[in-house]
Amino acid sequence: MPAPKRTRNEIVKVRLGKRSYDIVIGENLIAEAGKRIAKLKPGTAVAIVTDGNVAHHHLGTLERSLEAANIRYRSVLLSPGESTKSFSDLQTVAEAILESRIERGDLVVALGGGVIGDLAGFAASVVRRGVGFVQIPTTLLAQVDSSVGGKTGINSPQGKNLIGAFHQPSLVLADLRTLDTLPPREFRAGYGEVAKYGLINDAKFFAWLEKHAPEIFAGGPARAKAVATSCKAKAAIVARDEREAGDRALLNLGHTFGHALEAATGYSDRLLHGEGVALGCVLAFKLSAKLRLCKDADVQRVIKHIAGVGLPVKLSQIPGALPNADALLSLMAQDKKVQRGKLVFILAKGIGKAFIAKNVDPKVVREVLKEALAE
Repeated sequence: MPAPKRTRNEIVKVRLGKRSYDIVIGENLIAEAGKRIAKLKPGTAVAIVTDGNVAHHHLGTLERSLEAANIRYRSVLLSPGESTKSFSDLQTVAEAILESRIERGDLVVALGGGVIGDLAGFAASVVRRGVGFVQIPTTLLAQVDSSVGGKTGINSPQGKNLIGAFHQPSLVLADLRTLDTLPPREFRAGYGEVAKYGLINDAKFFAWLEKHAPEIFAGGPARAKAVATSCKAKAAIVARDEREAGDRALLNLGHTFGHALEAATGYSDRLLHGEGVALGCVLAFKLSAKLRLCKDADVQRVIKHIAGVGLPVKLSQIPGALPNADALLSLMAQDKKVQRGKLVFILAKGIGKAFIAKNVDPKVVREVLKEALAE
């Protein structure tokens, strides 16, 4: 079977006034990173933050690119996994950046998935009261979601991403070739975030995904289109509402349920973030149907598509025991989307018709959780 043709680079602009930046989507962008960074900030020095898995595939390419551009750098390697988003690893990264003599005019480069991007970005936001950083996302989830929009942070035993800051990158390089090195489960998990964009406000995109999902998983032009469409959707929302004071909350479709499930599984590989989002989208649509906001046919369509790509749609598909409905509700109460002690959900009136719902009756949420736990 011939290899897919190389796709042309596409640039998506995140428009935030003086802090606007480009998301470059294409192939072999890591090999070009040094040249792009040198043009972005002439004379800069760089601290690369990555993990052992990503370093094996991509760190050498990035380092050679920086050397060719005469950019001084230091690489900081961390352990892979969600547990790395911790105070101890934040301290490790911050101290390494300082030891590297990185100044305010220099850059931190996050080379990796969402964990590395969130942690490195948070470190960049606090070291010397803020240095610039560049995102080089190497997972599908990071390319379409976490690398865009400036949310950075670490986890707490109280919940996911509860400690952090808004700190926009100066540049995002989404190298599609890195997706070829992902384990199949990691790629599928990232697809949960792709599907989310169609469910929020783009029914035509969701219909396109239903038709072209196999091509997206195979690679080539369909994959590039899925990544670019997702980035455009997020960039448009972030430009309108950078700090989640309004409709940026729509991007959290599936996350209130998903984050509670991640906390319940100890942020372990029992449940990857994108898998939690996929399950959360199913539960959000089930809750919407129970509240008579959408039709059961919409729920079944969501379930069919998410299950069709191999993502979990039932809580019983999560390995190991889960807490009861009351315990899961308690975990939701620590979610960032809680306002004055009341849960805020992203619900839907149909495919592509998501909205922000406040004051949802916890009894109805508990009922949905009980039913899901019994499946």
